Amino acid sequence: MKPVCPFVKASRPEDAPSRKHQKEPGADPAGVSPKCPFGYDAPADSGAISPKCPLGYDSQTFKLGPLSCMLCQALLFDCAKCVPCSHVFCKACIWRFKDCPLCGADIESTEADPNLQSTVDRFIEGHGRIKRSHVENVDKEEVSAKETVIYEDVSLERGAFLVQQAMRAFRAQNVESAKSRLTLCAEDIRDQIVRTGSTSELCSQLGAVLGMLGDCCRAIGDAPSAVTYFEESVEFLQKLPADDMEITHTLSVSLNKIGDLKYYDGDLQAARSYYDRSLNVRRDAAKQSPDVPSQILDVAVSLAKVADVDRSLGNENIAIQGFQEGIKLLESLTLKSEDIGLEQRRQSVLEFLKNQLAEKEAK
Repeated sequence: MKPVCPFVKASRPEDAPSRKHQKEPGADPAGVSPKCPFGYDAPADSGAISPKCPLGYDSQTFKLGPLSCMLCQALLFDCAKCVPCSHVFCKACIWRFKDCPLCGADIESTEADPNLQSTVDRFIEGHGRIKRSHVENVDKEEVSAKETVIYEDVSLERGAFLVQQAMRAFRAQNVESAKSRLTLCAEDIRDQIVRTGSTSELCSQLGAVLGMLGDCCRAIGDAPSAVTYFEESVEFLQKLPADDMEITHTLSVSLNKIGDLKYYDGDLQAARSYYDRSLNVRRDAAKQSPDVPSQILDVAVSLAKVADVDRSLGNENIAIQGFQEGIKLLESLTLKSEDIGLEQRRQSVLEFLKNQLAEKEAK
C-alpha cells in the first residue's frame, strides 16, 4: 500500500490553519506582522492575484534557495557560519565536517548567525499567507490598529510545506530541525481545530504529524516524549472512520511503536497490550479489504510481534500458535509480478517466523 500524505488535498482559504501572532519590539504598529522578510507584500485586494512564494518554495516542488541548508536541503535551523569562509549551514549538519562542503576551505570554527536565522524564522512564519482584514469595505485605505487581521494560506497548504521541510531534515538526521517544523505544524492544526471543530481531515493531519513528532523524539532517545506523542496520535486517529486503509495503517503503526518502546523499556505486559491492539486493528482492516495484500502482510507482522513478546513472557505454546498463523497467512498470499516490494517484505517476515519456530525445535 502506497502511503498517502494527509496534506495532499487542495487548500481553501476558509480551511487554512491560522496562528496567533504576538507583537515583538519593532513590529508593525498596526499589528499585522509578520511581513515577508524580502519586502513582498500582498495588495489589499487579495482576490486580484494568485499569491506565490517569491523564492519558489511550495509543497510540491523540490526547491533549494538562499535560506536552505545545502546539506540537509531543508530551511536553515540553528544557523552556523563557517570561519573563515562564511558559508552557512545548520549546526547539526556541519559539525561533523572539517572542510567546508561548498568551497573546501578548512573550518577553523563555527559561529551562530542570529540575523540570518531570524530571517528564516520570519519567512516560515509568514509563508503562504496573505493579509486579510475583517473589514467589509475593501476600498478602505488603511487597516487601523483596532481592527482584527488574520493570516490565511492561499497559495498552498502551510502544513504540507512544513512537513516537507521536516521530512528533508529528518532524513538528513537533523532531528531538532524536523521537530521544530512539525511542532509549528501541529500548533497550526490545533488552532484550526479550535476554530472549526474536529473534522476528519484535521484529525488525520494532526494524528500523522504527532506520529512524526514521536519518531523525532525516539530518534534522539527521548522515549517518554515519544510515547506521549504516539499516544496522542492514536487518540486522534481513533476518531476517524475505520474504513480508510491509510488511517488504519497509521493507527496500527503508532500502536506498534508504543509497543516497541515499552518492550525496550522492559515492560513486556504493556508491550503486548499495544501489539495486540495493533493486531486487532489490522485484523479488522483485512476483513474489510481481504483482497489487499498489504493488509495481510500487516496482520502477519503484528502476529510476529505478539508471538515474540509472548515467548519472552514464557507463553511458549501461545507464541508458537501465533508464529504458525503468520506463516500460514504469508504462504497463502498471492502477489502480482509487479509487487516486488511486497514480495521482498513477505519473504523477510516469513523467514523471521520460520526461524522462530526452528529455534523451538532446536531446543
